Amino acid sequence: MTGVPAPPAQSLPAPSPWAAAPPAQSRVALVTGASRGLGRALTTRLVAAGWRVVGDGRDAAVLAAAVRDLDRPELVAPVAGDVADPRHRTDLVAAVERLGRLDLLVANASALGPTPLPPLAELDPADLERVLAVNVVAPLALVRALLPVLRRCRGRIVTVSSDAAVEAYPGWGAYGASKAALDHLSAVLAVEEADLRVYAVDPGDMATAMHVAAVPDADPAGLAAPDDVVPALLRLAEGGLPSGRYRAADLRPAGTGS
Repeated sequence: MTGVPAPPAQSLPAPSPWAAAPPAQSRVALVTGASRGLGRALTTRLVAAGWRVVGDGRDAAVLAAAVRDLDRPELVAPVAGDVADPRHRTDLVAAVERLGRLDLLVANASALGPTPLPPLAELDPADLERVLAVNVVAPLALVRALLPVLRRCRGRIVTVSSDAAVEAYPGWGAYGASKAALDHLSAVLAVEEADLRVYAVDPGDMATAMHVAAVPDADPAGLAAPDDVVPALLRLAEGGLPSGRYRAADLRPAGTGS
């Protein structure tokens, strides 16, 4: 994380042919973790462009406040709950089905694990199970339930990863292992579902409550604002890049963010 050199940047593959996307006004996205941080910033931008969004968050009051702050709150279907709860996932699927289509699924909701971040020798297996349930099992369960509508709409799946998935940082064992597993699930899904676009994206270090919990002494000047990372996600949601794993820093337009 902060203070550790990032993996070397790789050149982006050339866009491959893809059918034109439908107008934004008819597109539907499901964004988990939509009440805070990157999920909230992405939902704001999607709604501003006319997308309809099904958004979830664990805290019903925080989610409701985030929706009220939008310019067009009527475009959002808020569904409060925990993505690790199968009943909540059923509610999310039902909300999508009521809208009749799904063009974008963003698996953004994440669990960090206990803080201060413990070394693996002190990690309670129950805490690891919780992190895996939220960061790995829940995204796969949502994808499985929504594959029929995603296939029909030739939709896109974006899973939010981390540099901790590819680098070994002390204390980041649970979170990093979960994101590495999510990366691999995304890669396999891309091979198995060739008619879909499946992306894993490393957003980089951001000024979020999760980052503060993980690295309380981090220099805020070195953290990107979630709003500055959103253009990278929009490029995946609306552009022509092939399935794969990307770093947000390589996707953002020049001059956008840090």
